Amino acid sequence: MVTLDPDQKLVSDISSENQDKCFATVKNTMATSILPQQLAMLKEFVKICKGNSDILHLPEMLFYKQYLESLGATIPPPKPKTEEEPKETEKNEEPPKATEQPKDEEVEEEEDDAESDIELSTEGVIEDDDEDMPEYGDDSIEVTDEMIDAANDKRSEAMDAAAEGRHEDAIDLFTEAIKQNPSSALMYAKRASIFLKMKKPKKAIHDCTKAVELNSDSAQGYKWRGKAYRLLGMWEEAFHDLTLACKLDYDDDANELLHEVTPNAKKIMEHKRKYERIREEKEQKKRRERVKKAREEYERQKEEQSANSGSEGGFAGFPGAFPGSGGGPPGMPDLSQLLQDPELLQAFQDKEVAEAFQDVAMNPANINKYQNNPKVQAVINKMATKFGSGGEGGPAPGAGGFPPGFPGAGSV
Repeated sequence: MVTLDPDQKLVSDISSENQDKCFATVKNTMATSILPQQLAMLKEFVKICKGNSDILHLPEMLFYKQYLESLGATIPPPKPKTEEEPKETEKNEEPPKATEQPKDEEVEEEEDDAESDIELSTEGVIEDDDEDMPEYGDDSIEVTDEMIDAANDKRSEAMDAAAEGRHEDAIDLFTEAIKQNPSSALMYAKRASIFLKMKKPKKAIHDCTKAVELNSDSAQGYKWRGKAYRLLGMWEEAFHDLTLACKLDYDDDANELLHEVTPNAKKIMEHKRKYERIREEKEQKKRRERVKKAREEYERQKEEQSANSGSEGGFAGFPGAFPGSGGGPPGMPDLSQLLQDPELLQAFQDKEVAEAFQDVAMNPANINKYQNNPKVQAVINKMATKFGSGGEGGPAPGAGGFPPGFPGAGSV
């Protein structure tokens, strides 16, 4: 009868002359029945148990615990829950997130403060509360030669009225001209110029916008709208419109206005470039943090999978598929590259994708169920591209299979 002492050493009551034969038999039996991959998995499992003996108290490990106890082994009791609770509390509180939000708010406050700190000249800026916009003509009608002549007559009368300082009359006459020839960008630009004389920049912008819609090369439309923006203190918009007006048809008046608005416009544009760089840096930092969290989640899942199934980790359904594994199938590619690919890391956080891969890992024939699943196919194609597909450089169109070496590879 063979037994185990508390130190896990084999003792025997068989005769010493047969002991060597016994050990030789056991050794030969083990050599023929245990595969190298299984032995590697066993070594890894023992290593995990040494690091955390609580694994042996999991319900799934009851059979193994009972086996060890039947050999006379003493299993350490599970650690008190009170020791784990603070860790979980810390985990739930997620201190990094709590500190990240104030940082974001602080940066936003700095941006707002910086905008208010820009020293801009406000000379000549006015307030305009008039929201009653002038009417447009119906530019869908067919304009006849007679209508064009009538519009030109009204325009001449409007210009005379403006020269005499009768701005309201000039506006009414331009409105009649616009109704006669609603497709004329020049008519809208002229009416806008009268609104500017009346210190009504919003109405001028309204008319000029229509003018440049009708004719994108309307220098007059850009000129008067640029001046209207200047009156409202909209320096950057004024700079762009006046620059374009001078390019289309150079005008001393437009050029003078352009030089006037340029200093304020440059300050605002430089400020925006500065904080655009800050926003980009913040976004890059957030992306790095997302990748870091995805990797941490992968490590957590790896440990959890090892604890629950005794396998060597990896994403759900891929025992032995990552570094440190000795149990993967022959030809398995080096999936440690996944850790360098944020897209794949993020994809495996999707419950639907993870469950699909686990299903196929358990039964490769189930790959057929997911051939029309765009999420799963996208991940498969990404993995096939990354690890190669039989030396062909990628998956064949419509193949829908796993890269070589994966569970389910070749299944259709």
